[in-house]
Amino acid sequence: MNVLIIGGGMLGRETARQLDSLGHGVVVVDENPENLGLLDAGFGGVTYVGFPMDLNVLRQAGIESCDAVAVTTSDDNLNIAVGQIAKKYFKVERVAARISDPAREDIFERVGLRTVCPTNMAGEKLVAELVSPWQSRQVTFGTATIALEVRPAERQHFGRTTGDVDLPGCGIFGLIRADGRFLLKETAGNLPISEGDALVLTRRID
Repeated sequence: MNVLIIGGGMLGRETARQLDSLGHGVVVVDENPENLGLLDAGFGGVTYVGFPMDLNVLRQAGIESCDAVAVTTSDDNLNIAVGQIAKKYFKVERVAARISDPAREDIFERVGLRTVCPTNMAGEKLVAELVSPWQSRQVTFGTATIALEVRPAERQHFGRTTGDVDLPGCGIFGLIRADGRFLLKETAGNLPISEGDALVLTRRID
């Protein structure tokens, strides 16, 4: 894939590094050349200095021939604007945008942008580390990475089943009962959730 990354901060650089290591064609755009200079010495992609709201900058960076766009700056307003330009004006089908404010995540999704919210992800990870005896794991299938997370069932879930609990951005893989038994949702069907249970969740992270 040819991927255009808007933003050369820490998230943008790490995304570029991982995509480059997987063999994808990567272009990173940032208006600050110092950010681009912090990319790994072995980075095999292309960098371009310019303001990402400038259509000419996006064209020169190759947006018209890219397969996907990642908007990773720390400015939510800039991210949604550039994401919409990429999707609506340049007709890029796969656009993912970073959003720092969880309350605004639905705004991004309503305009058709895939979202990654580091605030939500970090909060959930911290809670899991604090209250869960199980450690999360990541599994890679081809170019997709899936996170397996174990999260204690909340009071609001007690008496419901795994089929009628909706957790945004996650799927329920199974349950760990209070006595340590693991039940796979796929084979056991809709499982009743009780106090002391833990939910095993799946989340695609790239």
